[in-house]
Amino acid sequence: MEKSSHDSADPIHAENQEANHHNGSDISQCPFMQGAITTTEKTVTDWWPNTLNLDILHQHDSKTNPLGADFDYHEELKKLDVDALKKDLHEFMTDSQDWWPADWGHYGGLMIRMAWHSAGSYRLADGRGGGGTGNLRFAPLNSWPDNVSLDKAKRLLWPIKKKYGNKVSWADLIILAGTIAYESMGLKTYGFAFGRQDIWHPEKDVYWGAEKEWLAPSDERYGNVDKPDTMENPLAAVQMGLIYVNPEGVNGKQDPLKTAKQVRETFKRMAMNDEETVALTAGGHTVGKTHGNGDASILGPDPESADVEAQGMGWANPTKSGKGRYTVTSGLEGAWTTHPTKWDNGFFEMLFNHEWESRKSPAGADQWEPVSIKEEDKPVDVEDLTTKHNPMMTDADMAMKMDPIYREISLKFMNDFEYFSDTFARAWFKLTHRDLGPKDRWFGPDVPQEDLIWQDPIPKGNYNYDVNAVKAKIASTDLTISELVSTAWDSARTYRGSDFRGGSNGARIRLEPQNAWEGNEPAQLQNVLSILEPIASEFGISVADTIVLAGNVGVERAIKNAGLDINVPFAPGRGDASQEMTDVESFESLEPLADGYRNYQKEEYVVSPEEMLLDKTQLLGLTAAEMTVLIGGMRVMGTNYGGTKHGVFTENEGALTNDFFVNLTDMIYEWKSLDNGIYEIKNRHTGEVKYTATRVDLVFGSNSILRAYSELYAQDDSKEKFVTDFAAAWTKVMNANRFDI
Repeated sequence: MEKSSHDSADPIHAENQEANHHNGSDISQCPFMQGAITTTEKTVTDWWPNTLNLDILHQHDSKTNPLGADFDYHEELKKLDVDALKKDLHEFMTDSQDWWPADWGHYGGLMIRMAWHSAGSYRLADGRGGGGTGNLRFAPLNSWPDNVSLDKAKRLLWPIKKKYGNKVSWADLIILAGTIAYESMGLKTYGFAFGRQDIWHPEKDVYWGAEKEWLAPSDERYGNVDKPDTMENPLAAVQMGLIYVNPEGVNGKQDPLKTAKQVRETFKRMAMNDEETVALTAGGHTVGKTHGNGDASILGPDPESADVEAQGMGWANPTKSGKGRYTVTSGLEGAWTTHPTKWDNGFFEMLFNHEWESRKSPAGADQWEPVSIKEEDKPVDVEDLTTKHNPMMTDADMAMKMDPIYREISLKFMNDFEYFSDTFARAWFKLTHRDLGPKDRWFGPDVPQEDLIWQDPIPKGNYNYDVNAVKAKIASTDLTISELVSTAWDSARTYRGSDFRGGSNGARIRLEPQNAWEGNEPAQLQNVLSILEPIASEFGISVADTIVLAGNVGVERAIKNAGLDINVPFAPGRGDASQEMTDVESFESLEPLADGYRNYQKEEYVVSPEEMLLDKTQLLGLTAAEMTVLIGGMRVMGTNYGGTKHGVFTENEGALTNDFFVNLTDMIYEWKSLDNGIYEIKNRHTGEVKYTATRVDLVFGSNSILRAYSELYAQDDSKEKFVTDFAAAWTKVMNANRFDI
């Protein structure tokens, strides 16, 4: 914060005086002089940018949810009249509202774009983004340059949302509107599932890129822009503020073959193969149009920047109407097909039956238009049906014709419209449901019966057996606490609350690719499985249940070693996935590159180990307090990767004590860096090296928030609380993907 020109010892007071002086008001009359300042006050991380920011663990705090702790969306869905909702949406598509009229009298193109851009932010690397939370309602997505006019799309849907209230979430409604739009235009859709629950606060801690301005050159997120696979992980879109690729070409320069490479990498990072990519590109551009009939530079501020009278809408056009034929969004202008409100094969026929040349849109954007075209093949104007315009293609559309692989697929689709329609319907379903998780989370009459490999299917398990007998059998083996606990943890830690993938259910730790991951210590894993799998077979239960039970046996043994007798909760019923049910390539993204809970890091990264710990913790759905208690327990049980002693601050390894926190906070010790990411902990009086530690260990003493938790667990009266809290957090992780309970 810059100091005011006023001579005042109170810079906040002084700045308020300055502001009110310019506003012509008297500061002494302002009752909020020392209140919250939303635009100028610096945050803790502004003042101390190197501090560990724990906000990512708090971004969906229950206090932001106005529905209350007792609200159950799944119960509300049971009250929803799905047929009535679908009927209303079908009628809505052609019931044009005068404040924002539909192109050609049909909102289909706009609704499809909104659903697409909601779902299309998903990326496979960390499972974040996507349409599963209704995050399009909030910044930054509501104000991305690629999402111009989607503020209007959502507002057009408001009467339907108002009517059905809490029985349908915004997240579900947005995706359903796009699906119904396709149906209303003639596509036989593959199905639809409800179950997306709205968030009530921006996902401000999702990493969308390091750029400081919208649409910065894509070079900034590539090691080499000519090699798309060098794009920074976990990003998928090529530029800040785009969903996929730049429609004008790489960095706005037309080159369809170069664009094809970016398209391929981008869609791969969004979990799509080449055939799905072509189907989605063509199917998305079979209907609707681009909008660039005007000067984009004169548009008003985006929704998040607009003043209060805009009421949450942005990009106001100060000239003409700013709507209908004068709408400006991408800057490109025109429809792709002759009949842009009809599901047909028009995209491929238009693409392959004409020669194309580069031209400028009215907004000055580079696009492709036919060298020559018959008048009857041109699409009509969105308002004046007697006027016709040239169709257009983006650089990505031209890639479908010029890239050899995409061209072959495109010609196959053009010659088999039924196959194209079915492929697109399935790809659209995948696009809009990829982040919804396993079918146990899905609701509604239109959920497809078919199990799809990208859903990570898991057979139902056995819920009825003698749990204590299985535990006794496991306890009779020679497996150590470390082996039991580590294997269960490694099986469960793959869970991602971002897209509900991974976790203990399915026991995919015994399958490719997980059984060979370095972080799973394959040799130890195979030894443990060779002992646990026969036990699972003997009792007729899943290996998944057996692994988790084994972890519980290890934790309970450690609790007894600490002098307490507390049972760890267990819920039977996990199933075992097969190799055939496992998409090996997509599961590669779940490999832990670092796991602070086991003091594991595959290699050195730009991001610090403690920041990677926060990322893992947020994906697991844990709080900062749960993270703290789990770290302390895992260390004293000796579960470090490779058996290292870093952070094992105890003389009684294998006992679930609060020793980690007791010794971390004991001022008899001092800490010294060895400059290799390892620290020595010495006795101040004797100079004896008592322990070693990593940054992950020591952050629980250095960060003020985490130290507060550590001090709580270090207290003499917290020994039992520490164990009960550990057991609860442990169980939460083990049950993270148990959507069946």
